[in-house]
Amino acid sequence: MIRSDARFELPRYIAHRGLSARAPENTLAAVQAAHDAGCTWVELDVQLLGDGTPVIWHDPGVKRCSDSRGKLSQLTAERANKLDVGGWFGAQYRGERMATLDAMLALIQRLGMGLNLELKVARGRHAAELVHASLPTVLARLSPSQLIVSSFNRHALTAAREVEPDPSRLRLGVLDDKAPKHWWRETERLDAYSLHLDWRKLKIKRAREIADEQIKLFCYTANDPVTFEKLWDWGVDGVISDDPTRFIDYEAAGERQVPAAQSA
Repeated sequence: MIRSDARFELPRYIAHRGLSARAPENTLAAVQAAHDAGCTWVELDVQLLGDGTPVIWHDPGVKRCSDSRGKLSQLTAERANKLDVGGWFGAQYRGERMATLDAMLALIQRLGMGLNLELKVARGRHAAELVHASLPTVLARLSPSQLIVSSFNRHALTAAREVEPDPSRLRLGVLDDKAPKHWWRETERLDAYSLHLDWRKLKIKRAREIADEQIKLFCYTANDPVTFEKLWDWGVDGVISDDPTRFIDYEAAGERQVPAAQSA
């Protein structure tokens, strides 16, 4: 039986890597901060450590967001758990640890949030390995309406669809910087739920073309609701932002009226 919850059906605002404008990205703290700020959905990246442990992390290495150096593929779970992945952002986050997928899912479940999980395939890593190490666990713990799985990597999306062929049980998002002329070929092949595109490269003609179809359109990574305003009129369904509260506050202030069916 397919579990469903109307709260998660169509996210309008998604916190990019958690509330990454206010907390260290892709951490438990960033997801908690997103929830505390009123966000109902988060976007997070999943990769594998060298020992095969799925973790929530964006870069192929740890230099930018930790107190150490090296490639993720060279780390074990024991070693990764010793890294400080919060101090770089602010003293109040010193001691934050790299989140395993299991730990993050437990938090998502406890907070009752929606998750856009990006399958992040680093150079030299195998897409299918990542999918098989992470996706079954995610599908077992989150309802279909609570989850969107996206990726730039077409091999990862293909492997994900092979794991769960039913599009009502697994909503896939095709990530790209901009939609190609024949954008529907990949979405149809994958029975995809959504396209995730760079808002700065989106053109009105393409946006309205997508809006005329069943596919949903999300745009990343926008942080200025005023500049983004026109894209709602083009038919964009949702925004992925480092700080969705800017959009929420903007609309709450009456600057833009949101149809009741689309509000989050």
